[in-house]
Amino acid sequence: MTPNAAAAAQPVPSNEAVRPDLGARVMNQADFLARWSDHPEHLTCTYMTPAHQATALQLQAWMREAGFDEVHQDAAGNVVGRYRAAPGVGQPQRVSTGSHFDTVRNGGKYDGRLGILLPIAVVADLHARGQRLPFDFEVVGFAEEEGVRYGSTFLGSSAYIGMFDMAQLELRDADGVSMREAIEAAGHDPAAIAHAGPATGVPQHYFEVHIEQGPVLCGRGLPLGVVTAIAGSVRRRLRLTGLAGHAGTTPMGMRRDAACAAAEIALYVESRCSQEPGLVGTVGVLEVPGGSINVIPGACLLTLDVRAGSDALRDAALADIDARIADICARRGVQAESEELLRAAATPCDAAHMALWRTALAKHDIPILELPSGAGHDAMLIGRRVPMSMLFVRCGNGGISHNPLETMTAEDAQLAGIAVAAFLDALGASLARP
Repeated sequence: MTPNAAAAAQPVPSNEAVRPDLGARVMNQADFLARWSDHPEHLTCTYMTPAHQATALQLQAWMREAGFDEVHQDAAGNVVGRYRAAPGVGQPQRVSTGSHFDTVRNGGKYDGRLGILLPIAVVADLHARGQRLPFDFEVVGFAEEEGVRYGSTFLGSSAYIGMFDMAQLELRDADGVSMREAIEAAGHDPAAIAHAGPATGVPQHYFEVHIEQGPVLCGRGLPLGVVTAIAGSVRRRLRLTGLAGHAGTTPMGMRRDAACAAAEIALYVESRCSQEPGLVGTVGVLEVPGGSINVIPGACLLTLDVRAGSDALRDAALADIDARIADICARRGVQAESEELLRAAATPCDAAHMALWRTALAKHDIPILELPSGAGHDAMLIGRRVPMSMLFVRCGNGGISHNPLETMTAEDAQLAGIAVAAFLDALGASLARP
């Protein structure tokens, strides 16, 4: 792209980045979408249900009202709107943003959906001013990320970048309905999913705006954060086998207590993962099968989840945890078996585009905090194919998410809209440079 072609676009003015009611509009639309649910008493919106399809239709309507040049729903159920580049840009690059519109069971209104509604609102402001960007700008509502109905996550974003596993079409939900059948019932062609991504190609850059789903920004009194990486995680299931015995007749020094070994392991996980920023570890399941109040636990099941923004940092912690498990079990006369359930690599955010986010925030005197994401996002998958970045928006209620108590403010949404507009301006300028 030449500098002259980039100049054909009108950059977003720094003093009027977005209209003053953008945040309120986003909040109102999030409230409106929550009316469609699989459950009458709380928000649950799972893949290809009637509520899911009603949500998709509403997103398409809002995209058209906002001034997108092209709006469609692909075979996987993704809602895609494209705002064309300014006239005079020969072969424009494509920048994409978005997030998912499905939810967990009994979920919140902003997880995922903020990342769709906010850029729609930004495009509406650009269109109202008659402004275009020096690149095609695509906003995607990904149809599925949470894995609630079929247990397989990132269905929408994997289709978008041409990585959808067609074997997943044979998965069945709790009622025995296959994914293939659900997609057909919603009026889409499952076979076309294989061509949804390759037909348009991957974008040159992807960014995602998401509520933090954690307490860091809230605890520091900051509205926004620049994400450094999406954490890689390892999940394991451990079975500890000791020796059950009478609680009253077995001396303390002669016991092979599997539950005490598990407790010691859990405390070490907490201690080890507290030593370095960005490293977290959780023992989420702790179970004594067939336990009784008067029996020494002869077996214990526990799970281990370790995450970090760096695979090396995570794996170093795991090595220490493994060594301590071996030591604990040897000392207590307990055997340990471990099964790895998941290993996902960390996805770093693109350094150049992180710098653009810092520029965008600084331009409007918004404090800059960089932090990793401990949760997975569509950006995690898309980042395997293209440069990726993320902006976090503060959660209220101490950072709670995946919960009806999930909340945020219109003021924070407004600041996020200003930041996105400034980021697009900075990105356009960077693409114009040779």
